[in-house]
Amino acid sequence: QVHLVESGGGLVQAGGSLSVACAASARTFSHFAVGWFRQAPGKEREFVAAISGLGKIRDYAGSVKGRFTISRDNAKNTALLQMNSLKPEDTAVYYCAAGGTFGRTARYDYWGQGTQVTVSS
Repeated sequence: QVHLVESGGGLVQAGGSLSVACAASARTFSHFAVGWFRQAPGKEREFVAAISGLGKIRDYAGSVKGRFTISRDNAKNTALLQMNSLKPEDTAVYYCAAGGTFGRTARYDYWGQGTQVTVSS
């Protein structure tokens, strides 16, 4: 089993930056791809970004490409989502997920608890 613990959510002004992180309990973290998803009130869960097990391949939703950066440090069993130039429409609960296959539509077997990101106008 993989347990994911998120941190770093909070309130930020539009145009500002925020970083959210996942700490994972996996024995071999590099075996798992990591994805970030978000869900705003009244909306379905939305793909944000994904990174392959060794960190060599990345994918981003069009709405965040160029503003967000996903990364990982397998030696520390952590994954990071750096969010820049934040917009009010980025406001959502952000979830970290892990699975055995890389991709935005891949199966993610493990999920974090979610962390609230609020962007004020």
